[in-house]
Amino acid sequence: MRSFLTYLAALGLAVLAAGLLVTRPGVVPESALAGLAGDPVAGEAVFWAAGCASCHAAEGAQGEDRLILSGGQRFASDFGTFVAPNISPHPDAGIGEWDFADFVTALQEGTSPEGRHYYPAFPYTAYRLAERQDLADLWAFWQGLPPSEVPSLAHEVGFPFSIRRAVGVWNLLNLQDDFALAGDLDAEEARGRYLVEALAHCAECHTPRDALGGLDRSAWMAGAPNPSGSGTIPALTPDRLTWSVGEIAAYLNDGFTPDFDSAGGHMVSVIRNMAMLPEADRLAIAAYLKTLPPAGE
Repeated sequence: MRSFLTYLAALGLAVLAAGLLVTRPGVVPESALAGLAGDPVAGEAVFWAAGCASCHAAEGAQGEDRLILSGGQRFASDFGTFVAPNISPHPDAGIGEWDFADFVTALQEGTSPEGRHYYPAFPYTAYRLAERQDLADLWAFWQGLPPSEVPSLAHEVGFPFSIRRAVGVWNLLNLQDDFALAGDLDAEEARGRYLVEALAHCAECHTPRDALGGLDRSAWMAGAPNPSGSGTIPALTPDRLTWSVGEIAAYLNDGFTPDFDSAGGHMVSVIRNMAMLPEADRLAIAAYLKTLPPAGE
């Protein structure tokens, strides 16, 4: 009997060790980034495409204030309320003490410099598809952003979702290294796919989620409940969004629909970002949306 209990204990320890191994936070080593030099001018375009200000600028920030990434916006979900942190270059309140490897590790592995999992309210699941040259450019631009001494606020997430190690299990189920839309695309459509799926992370809002909060790739961009509990976020598939390529691109520039309605809610901030991009990028996004399969297929 004693030998059987010893065997069970050893087996349990082995399973625990294996679980800790496969759920450990991922890290991007400095050696993987060797030779990358960033261009801050190119990085500004990446900044707007990636929507950094939409979550990390203060609520209602306008104009140049959108470059002050002091955090504080609140995002409700089924798992609790997440509060955007200060990610300005402030050395204490923000991320001013990070190096480039810390930055890429956060964006593509969802891991903090202290080796803890970030919650996937931070869209590292999308940013992991970003080109590292784009991230080098973004990092170069980041160095010129204004620091903010506003302290970050804690997330309001209760047990068991407060167990950070459990995010490692979530990552095993949900991290992807390929685009959701496969198949042959022309250069414009491929550019649009990159902008939508990697940088702008549009699916985070426009794709439904499973019970654990992972994106349902079988219903890609088919619309989703609004996390705030009010209404739904519309589908962007061509059977639901019937605007022309030009009309979609125009909406992303000025926020006006073909019927002369205007964007509302969080989309207002998204359009402010998109308006900073070249017209070719807005057209590429629209071209990509036209290649999506109909909702439900």
